[in-house]
Amino acid sequence: MSAVASGDGAPVQRHEAPAPGSGLEAVVPAPVLVFGWGNPSRGDDALGPLFVDAVEALKLPGVECLTDFQLQVEHALDLKGRARVLFVDASADAAAPFTFERIEPARDASFTTHAVSPHAILQVFREVEAEPPPPCWLLAIRGEGWELGAPTSATARENLRAAIAWSRTWLAQG
Repeated sequence: MSAVASGDGAPVQRHEAPAPGSGLEAVVPAPVLVFGWGNPSRGDDALGPLFVDAVEALKLPGVECLTDFQLQVEHALDLKGRARVLFVDASADAAAPFTFERIEPARDASFTTHAVSPHAILQVFREVEAEPPPPCWLLAIRGEGWELGAPTSATARENLRAAIAWSRTWLAQG
């Protein structure tokens, strides 16, 4: 940024593009975001992060991976510039091995609680960006146990393998 004088002599700030190679170039997000959340220390709650780890290991072009312990309203900003988003979480209610559904923005009370819903993230995006969010889906992988310090159950690991196998086709759709 540099200062130049306006017609009345007052300084005016001018923003210049970063010089190529300066390391300050704008980062363009990958078209596809895979966002998993959960607590790896709570048994099957680790399914979201484990799924993301597996997708990340595939090193697919155009796919970015992100994990966190829980969704936060700030994650709405991670949707910016995306063509598609896949949210991934463990679920005690999903049919085995997993469920997959398109999700839409929805105002709910979760943005003020410990567990923000993906629907609320989409709603925050719509309100902050004043535009619709990218197309988003929720992959809910069936889990059984959530005890602190417990390992991921054998059934949950099988469900995870099925979800990863399924995801290769979905992610390849571009």
